[in-house]
Amino acid sequence: MLGTGPAGEDRAMQSIVDFFWSLGAWNWFIVAVVMLVLEMLIPGAHILWFGMAAVVVGVLALSIDIPLHWQLIIFALVALGSIYWVRRYWRPEAVESDQPNLNVRAAQYVGRIVTVEEAIAEGRGKVRIGDSVWNAEGPDVPKGAHVKVTGTNGTVLVVSAVA
Repeated sequence: MLGTGPAGEDRAMQSIVDFFWSLGAWNWFIVAVVMLVLEMLIPGAHILWFGMAAVVVGVLALSIDIPLHWQLIIFALVALGSIYWVRRYWRPEAVESDQPNLNVRAAQYVGRIVTVEEAIAEGRGKVRIGDSVWNAEGPDVPKGAHVKVTGTNGTVLVVSAVA
């Protein structure tokens, strides 16, 4: 019976190794699928590029006969080269957005004329924008006056009086 005692465990392990050895270049695609699944489970870990390198080596190994040691070297070079390229040239902060203030809600209000909800006294007060009330800082202005949003200070709107 397989798996009983040291000799049985050795035979079981050898049969597993023989099975994967018989798959040949298709092992690279198995590795690629495993790595791509890991990338989905652990995003941002750069496992994607190892998976893509495994696909490249799998395609090469299927198309031309390459010894295993060269497959491993190609895999390492493609994986490390792709990670280097991505880290150097493909940066999210380098991508220009058509809406740069999309996730900076307060910055979206710069330039708007708003109504003072709570008088701005000693530089602090509140303004109403739509159905929201925001903290504001700026010159002293009475409740009900209109002010222009000129900037932000974190989540506080910087306002100036409208003439």
